[in-house]
Amino acid sequence: MAHEEQAVESPAPPSDLSKSQRAYRWIKERIAGQQFSPGYRLVLRTIAAELGMSVVPVREAIRQLEAEGLVTFERNVGAQVSMVDDTGYRASMQALSILESAATALAARRLTDADLRHAREINERMIASLSDFDPSAFTRLNHEFHAALYRRCPNTRLLELVESEWARLAHLRESTFSFVPGRAQESVREHEHLLRLVERGAPLGEIEKASRHHRSATLDAYLIHEHPDETLGLSEP
Repeated sequence: MAHEEQAVESPAPPSDLSKSQRAYRWIKERIAGQQFSPGYRLVLRTIAAELGMSVVPVREAIRQLEAEGLVTFERNVGAQVSMVDDTGYRASMQALSILESAATALAARRLTDADLRHAREINERMIASLSDFDPSAFTRLNHEFHAALYRRCPNTRLLELVESEWARLAHLRESTFSFVPGRAQESVREHEHLLRLVERGAPLGEIEKASRHHRSATLDAYLIHEHPDETLGLSEP
């Protein structure tokens, strides 16, 4: 069973971030929000002036985003937001199925009753939205739901990797559910199953397996829709 009270560290406020971290977050938020769309050229001096800092921390932020695959750098062209890549989308979904399921399992014993109520409320909002389906809004709620389950993971590096993959997915596909809206109904049922596993204190391996199956099933649905000639099955039988 979940514990009623458990302290959790809050994310560092912006004032505690280094300049390069501030630049990194600022650029990444705009890529995720589609203000900086695929192919958008990132002019370091312009960004630096917008943020009131020198070019050096902005360059450091660009290098970090390049390492995550969100930005590309070409000689004589400069930095630009990476183009949408179907192969990259698959890779991120596969990576997220492993990373997020591990984070969810590690967080399971640390979730409070309030955390679980919050997650269930989000899932209920997702269910209510099915009658007037908006793929983008559903995807945002989906992220909120999963974040509610993995956010207490004690491994901060793992959390960083999970959030990086979520941001990358937001760049690569605004919403998987716009391709496979029928998957949404299955998704909310799987959410309820995952919640019940956590609530009854199921073995962490079982929670991790259910979480991974849930993520892999979404990718499978996308592949069946977009690439019916392929036979890639990620979900375990």
